[in-house]
Amino acid sequence: MSDDRIQVAFVGNPNCGKTTLFNALTGANLKVANWPGVTVEKKTGVANYKGQKMNLVDLPGIYSLTSYSIEETVSRNCVMEDDIDVIVNVVDASSLERNLYLTMQLLELGKPVILALNMMDIVKERGMEIDMHRLPEVLGEIPVVPVSARQRRGLNVLLHAVKHHYEEEVHGPVVRYSAQLEEKISQLEELTANQYPDLNFRRWTAIKYLERDPQTMHQYPLEGAEKIADRSYEKEIINQKYDYIEEVIEETLFYRGNKEDKTDKVDRILTHPVWGVPVFLGIMALVFFFTFTIGDALKGVFEVGLDRLLSFMSVFLTDLHASDWVISLVVDGIISGVGGILTFLPNIFILFLALGILEDSGYMARVAYVMDGIMGKVGLSGKAFLPMVLGFGCTVPAVMASRTLESEKDRRRTILLTPFMSCSARLPIYVLFSSIFFPHAAMFVAFSLYVIGMGMAILIAKISSKISRGENDGTLLIELPEYKMPNARTIAIYVWEKVKDYLTKAGTTIFVASIIIWFILNFNAGGMVTDVKESFGAMLGHWLEPILAPAGLGMWQIAVALISGLSAKEVVVSSFSVLFGVNNVNSAVGMSSMAAALEQFGFGPVNAYALMIFCLLYTPCMATIGTVKKESNSTKFTVFVICFQLLLAYVASVLVYQVGSLLF
Repeated sequence: MSDDRIQVAFVGNPNCGKTTLFNALTGANLKVANWPGVTVEKKTGVANYKGQKMNLVDLPGIYSLTSYSIEETVSRNCVMEDDIDVIVNVVDASSLERNLYLTMQLLELGKPVILALNMMDIVKERGMEIDMHRLPEVLGEIPVVPVSARQRRGLNVLLHAVKHHYEEEVHGPVVRYSAQLEEKISQLEELTANQYPDLNFRRWTAIKYLERDPQTMHQYPLEGAEKIADRSYEKEIINQKYDYIEEVIEETLFYRGNKEDKTDKVDRILTHPVWGVPVFLGIMALVFFFTFTIGDALKGVFEVGLDRLLSFMSVFLTDLHASDWVISLVVDGIISGVGGILTFLPNIFILFLALGILEDSGYMARVAYVMDGIMGKVGLSGKAFLPMVLGFGCTVPAVMASRTLESEKDRRRTILLTPFMSCSARLPIYVLFSSIFFPHAAMFVAFSLYVIGMGMAILIAKISSKISRGENDGTLLIELPEYKMPNARTIAIYVWEKVKDYLTKAGTTIFVASIIIWFILNFNAGGMVTDVKESFGAMLGHWLEPILAPAGLGMWQIAVALISGLSAKEVVVSSFSVLFGVNNVNSAVGMSSMAAALEQFGFGPVNAYALMIFCLLYTPCMATIGTVKKESNSTKFTVFVICFQLLLAYVASVLVYQVGSLLF
């Protein structure tokens, strides 16, 4: 134990409420959702109980300590570290039988384990009872603490158990296997003690040897073990564990199945093999209805505020006798660029509020389940759709979530597909151009881009599967959580984190990008220019004009805006504002001015849709590119992603413009 702090690892199945409990204990604001795969790397925090400080580690949800995916490896390696003093095994009390398999494995490590029974409210709702006296006894006298992470109940009792039990002597093994297996375990334990005298978890290592666990056999090679572990005994070990779990359940859990679960009733519709996908699309359409109607109703406040700020700063700087270039930089560059983005905040807020409610209610896990059939036909498991759904918020964590996939091939294919999901950064582009050029159908136009993104991802997955002759590497195994009323605190944390990220980006990336755009539009090699057509930006844009012309985007201003969008997709909107000298671009007057400026170049609805298609599909932002490089650990693959998406965006926008021009 370092620095007199107790080192505590939080381990549990996906969607058992582990991260919610961790947040409640530490005050952290980690992402929490009612679907598996949210935590993809370990998170740390600090708790304090009666003067005793504890370092808490929130680990990715796992079903077993047998490692197949990156997240399972992260959790396994952490709990096996010597500096972990105690393991808090968070279990879903309403699914006790499934959760106890991991508990049995953790107990075999020989470390102090505390069982945190979460979701006890669901146990009561179903009319079930758990014998809180007998359960600790049959699990080897370990502390069993009922908690409610969402209602913040039992937290002090849990911390008390950690403080007073982490140094207690660990009792013998809970599961006693058959005589044959126990004899082999004893022999392997003896070999381990002789060859690795400092190793603490000898029984666990012996069991893993009998299971022919590759990681254990590589990390702790045992001379002579092949005679004892003459074959894999994994099936027998698993079966005998579950036999014991059944005995535990029989002795401790009562009144199972007394009442039909409301979740099953709802799932008959939401996970229906035929109606599941249309229901999902209908729900997303409803999300966009609220995003536009409520968001547009609220954005007027921001528009008025931005107008007043622009007027005030212009007068203020003039009264200070500031030079023209300073006034232009502040008013036309910084405030117009950053302020124009901030006017979309109500739309962003409503979108994330809706997504937060869907996630916390338990619906998003059903989306992956419903999509499993479609994903299987294109050579991927439905598990690959989980990162893609995350992409509706931000592509960076979505790419990171590809770690949940077992094979490297599936991870890379998922990374390639995830950026096609329309992240929140693209929403301002959709809102602006659909509102300007499709005023009576703006919601449907924006929604169509989300659908096209999903469709394109599925199409590319199918093509790549044919090229690589890929097969679905496995059936989707996913926990479908209980439907529940969304927790206000959880949603508030989720929405605030997203809004904070948006505001942070406006104050950093977009702020810097606005200054750069203003600079390249007002300077050339000879210094500051009065005619924007002589600027660096115009020269660069003119070079790209003929390339973008077949897509209906042959304007140097659009070329510059698209280049700026590589820093962050929202910058495309702020760039248009600066490039065309339109202040408060999201207001009615601003949109009218933008439409008039674009129409002078013959830019109409077909051009606008081609532009939105290009922004949907082209190279993701620099933060995403960096994440792709980190997760794939391949420069070659990262360059391929950049070039592939740029080429795809160009071809798609050309087709849209050329076909659209013929039809309209």
